[in-house]
Amino acid sequence: MARTYEDAVAALYQSALDKFVVERKRLSLELKAAGDKLGADRLSKLARPALSIWVVNQLFWRERALFDQLLSTAERLRKGDLSATNAHRTSLVTLRSRAAAILSDAGHASSEATLRRVTTTLSALAAAGGFDPDPPGALSADREALGFEAPGLSTAVPQSVLKSAAEVSERSRSHDAAQAAAEQELTLERAAQRKLERQRLLTSLRDAKAEAEACAREVERLCSQLAEAQDRAQRAQATVVDLEMRLGRIVG
Repeated sequence: MARTYEDAVAALYQSALDKFVVERKRLSLELKAAGDKLGADRLSKLARPALSIWVVNQLFWRERALFDQLLSTAERLRKGDLSATNAHRTSLVTLRSRAAAILSDAGHASSEATLRRVTTTLSALAAAGGFDPDPPGALSADREALGFEAPGLSTAVPQSVLKSAAEVSERSRSHDAAQAAAEQELTLERAAQRKLERQRLLTSLRDAKAEAEACAREVERLCSQLAEAQDRAQRAQATVVDLEMRLGRIVG
């Protein structure tokens, strides 16, 4: 449960874009129930972000190390340390690639226009040193390039870098496709193995049933022979008794 307005804002901007309105209402009710009516009212007025804004916020919450690296390299550039240029651009390109993946995973289109806005906003945040006046990870609107920039702190990503990022993204998709195909092949192989094992067990079960039936018939046959033998034994014993009695009378 959100205990403060800041907690509620952080939770709200981490939610899925299509659940933003529902989460805003739920969190507002939590704040109101906690006695923060002013915070609940402020939260209920927060607008649902555009797609490009939403994904920049997701980058902050999900890729904090990369985001912090982007801000750190930007600060070095503002101080004139041009050796941070490549690291800054690498951070920007990597975050752009992660934004495309987040959009895709969430079922949103990662169009070039959206990714361009994301890149521009990331560069503007880096140049400004953070999210102010918005809370960190709760960006409310796209940011435009600043009117002035530190040396090397450009909002434009070179086409060669974008091409490299696209190639990396394509390789990632190819890898994912290959992995999915391998997993599907493994699933089919396991299914085939289960089918063979089932057939083997059915054959063994059929043989065992036949053996059990044969044994039952043998037991029945032996029981019948035993009954006949017992009957003959009883008759023979009766004959013995009769003969002994008759012999006794003659001797007597």
